[in-house]
Amino acid sequence: MKIYTKTGDKGETSLYDGKRVRKDDIRVESYGTIDELNSHLGFARHFSENQEIETILKQIQRELFDVAGELATTNREEFPEKIDQTHVDDLEKIIDIYLEKIDKMDAFIVPGSNKGSAALHVARTVCRRAERRILMLSREESVSDYLMKYVNRLSDVLYALARYLETELNYVVFKKK
Repeated sequence: MKIYTKTGDKGETSLYDGKRVRKDDIRVESYGTIDELNSHLGFARHFSENQEIETILKQIQRELFDVAGELATTNREEFPEKIDQTHVDDLEKIIDIYLEKIDKMDAFIVPGSNKGSAALHVARTVCRRAERRILMLSREESVSDYLMKYVNRLSDVLYALARYLETELNYVVFKKK
């Protein structure tokens, strides 16, 4: 099988449902950013020395294929593996578990005191960008509320995991003038 099809040489690509769109279409930008996030999570897994976190990240990576697939079709009903409330609930459980394990904080921290936390913080920021792209898409076309919630909670999961992996906290304190 060849990797090149030449069908995208003029700046168009095919969605899951076969519809052709420009490569810079907000839908393509949305699922492309999810793909980027998935790659960052794969990278981050290799810096985690915590088996439980590795397992969580692998599961999230699998679910991100569903997120991207759902975004890559104009008719959500045509995509078989949809994000639903159980996915959101699962992320909320992870957030609750890991926030219980870390000290409460009321200041900003400088992210990334080790490779694992740094990689997760990068993934978190990519996730936030994906959320912004998906929000832009939702202004033009229908996007599942569950999918929107999932991506929002996912950035919180990545924050909680990154904070859990931090080996030292460098606080940023803003002084009033």
